[in-house]
Amino acid sequence: MRVAIVHDWLTGMRGGERCLEVFCEIFPQADLYTLLHLQGAVSPGIERMKIRTSFIQHLPFSRTGYRIYLPLFPMAVERFDLRGYDLILSCSHCVAKGIIPPPNGIHISYLLTPMRYAWDLYGEYFGKSKSRMIPLVIHYLRMWDAISSQRVDHFICISNHVKNRVKKYYRREAEVLHPPVETRRFSLSDRREDFFLLVSSLVPYKRVDLAIEAFNRLGYPLRIIGSGPEEKRLKSIANSNIKFLGWQPDQVVAEAYSRCRALIFPGEEDFGIVPLEAMASGRPVIAFGKGGALETVLSDDHPTRSGNDRPTGLFFYEPRPDSLMAGVERFLHIEKEFDPKAIRNHAFQWDREAFKERIKQTIFEKMDLRC
Repeated sequence: MRVAIVHDWLTGMRGGERCLEVFCEIFPQADLYTLLHLQGAVSPGIERMKIRTSFIQHLPFSRTGYRIYLPLFPMAVERFDLRGYDLILSCSHCVAKGIIPPPNGIHISYLLTPMRYAWDLYGEYFGKSKSRMIPLVIHYLRMWDAISSQRVDHFICISNHVKNRVKKYYRREAEVLHPPVETRRFSLSDRREDFFLLVSSLVPYKRVDLAIEAFNRLGYPLRIIGSGPEEKRLKSIANSNIKFLGWQPDQVVAEAYSRCRALIFPGEEDFGIVPLEAMASGRPVIAFGKGGALETVLSDDHPTRSGNDRPTGLFFYEPRPDSLMAGVERFLHIEKEFDPKAIRNHAFQWDREAFKERIKQTIFEKMDLRC
């Protein structure tokens, strides 16, 4: 069986690349197609694959400014020649699911999200832009995104939240299989320090600004790990109790998780690996009560929490600083009720090895159905 794996781009190790890494382990002889590959930016398990890139790789400024070529991404992914492959497995949050599969091949898409900046997050990404071209480009991308979704034989998505959006935008059904967490990278610590933690790329929809405004007023120590285009602006509005640590290696992030009082998760995510990483370290999560966090964090008011489940965090429900502030103050009153071992045990449900077996079984079931 000839297998092709398609991923949007290889520029760093985020949640999507953790999923891709598993796919590469399941199909080590597969060819890996991607728009752009920055050598050394991803794990050795991905780097050792036979990687084929698109013409985007060779355009000016593509290493740092590849997003300016967004209008060309559909054409680039459609130019991949996938004739002769029996299985195409796409891992997509942008255009990877839009490949043109061969007539006799089966295309299974592990969908991280429909293209968010073309659909529900258009305002967050482009709302302040005065360019007259952006609405035209996004209109084209929406049409292409919806039409290309019909080329997928089977959708598997990362959460019920994404499943609902697949049905709304693509008019397709999807199976839910939550993404993996490398629980072995995280551990409990007896050493607790007096700070709250936020781990995020610094982009508008992550709502790091909301957390900064709340902690400016609360005065409690907040450490922010991550980098991105919003960094300069966010630093300019932060008080001295908020420290920006920039990008940090996995070991440093794991240590910060285990020593913080709680993780702050202020944005609406399709799933959210970060809360599970914090919970794998035994630390509670204060999360915005919408999106994927509702599927992983257990709060006293969680609709699916049974009487035997210990809480693993709590929610605030309005995307406003005062709502998050109330959530933090509530946490301080019940902080001692959180059991680190119970929180860590809860995170084991999303262990990487369990995901690997489930996704492998699902893929081969879809192949059998096609045969």
